[in-house]
Amino acid sequence: MRHASPDPRRPSLTTVELIAMVGGLMALNALSIDILLPALSEIGQDLGAPGNDRQLVITAYVFGFGIAQLAFGPLADALGRRRTLLFALAGYLAATGLCIIAFDFTWMFIARLLQGVAAAATRVIAVAVVRDLVSGRRMAEIMSFAMTVFMIAPILAPGIGQLVLLAAPWETIFMVLFAMAAVLTVWMTLRLPETLRPEHRIGLSFADAARNYRLAASNRVSLGYLSAASLIFGALFAFIATSEQIMAELYGLEEWFAVAFGAVAVGLAVANIINARIVGRLGMRRISHAAMIAFLVINTVHLAIALAGQPPFWVYFTLLSAALVLFAMMGANFSALVMEPAGERAGTAAALYGAITSMSGAVLGSLIGQVYDGSVVPLLAGFVVMGAGGFAIIVWTERGQLFGVGEDAEAKA
Repeated sequence: MRHASPDPRRPSLTTVELIAMVGGLMALNALSIDILLPALSEIGQDLGAPGNDRQLVITAYVFGFGIAQLAFGPLADALGRRRTLLFALAGYLAATGLCIIAFDFTWMFIARLLQGVAAAATRVIAVAVVRDLVSGRRMAEIMSFAMTVFMIAPILAPGIGQLVLLAAPWETIFMVLFAMAAVLTVWMTLRLPETLRPEHRIGLSFADAARNYRLAASNRVSLGYLSAASLIFGALFAFIATSEQIMAELYGLEEWFAVAFGAVAVGLAVANIINARIVGRLGMRRISHAAMIAFLVINTVHLAIALAGQPPFWVYFTLLSAALVLFAMMGANFSALVMEPAGERAGTAAALYGAITSMSGAVLGSLIGQVYDGSVVPLLAGFVVMGAGGFAIIVWTERGQLFGVGEDAEAKA
């Protein structure tokens, strides 16, 4: 199937290339986080950030990635998807260069913040391009397949980072990111059409942006699933921030940490494939509501086990993987439910979703990560609190009626 765009200068995109492009843009963000995980200890030691402070290399990036989406959304709706993306990719390359030459932790913190700011456009543009071309359950299917491509990054990234560290200093990891971003820039320059129709462009001003954000947030469904997703992303980023300390140090995996992290990512990828194949039959609400309840139950059981004593690694890893697989079943569907009412304001809605979930994830994940005490209890307690809060918000959003409210309308989209 081909997806026509209003850009006469470039050919229409096939579904396969659309999925590959969206997955590639989203994968750059995942790589920028996960490829560094094996190097956090060395970066902290070399730049003067021991202990839990090394987590801020991740937090700075995620926060910049989140807040900048508020600017890139209106830019994408006013100037177009393609121009905004290419400008941001150039900024990403510059920020990555600053990371390579960082000489202290403050410099690295600022460079990572700028890198996250530039990468924010990849998230906004990826979702907006899909919404420009498709909608409804078809959008959820394409986003799930794109998320599968995206999940290749966390499967491979820690292993790539570990291999680089075996042969070269940690600065080389940023050189790898620079090369990947350069390839992506060339691909987007040659193949990405402008998918925003001229009649759908909006004015570029603070007042216009504020009005569109207000409209995007005024929809009960969009606001509810945005808020629930924010809490769930807090749990995810808490896991990412503490994964090296828990698995590599607490459980003593050391070099095997990359393999364990990759195995978790494989589960996430499989879950996204399953979601893509069943969402058309079951709908976004049924899947995400069931996943949210199971997420809360599994983490409550896991926390109870941890409070009784440090669980063996196989118990921790099994229950953690199960919980994160359920996160995957929520992520794509929450995103599609938020975007469905967006219409021509897809860029603004995508920016609002990405900004709030990323900033909330960074702040909440950092709060959970900073109380790491040499046990898994703080992480699991954070999972339970985030899951309970997310479930309560969904109950409010759907007015207490779960597993299918709105499915008839959704099926007609």
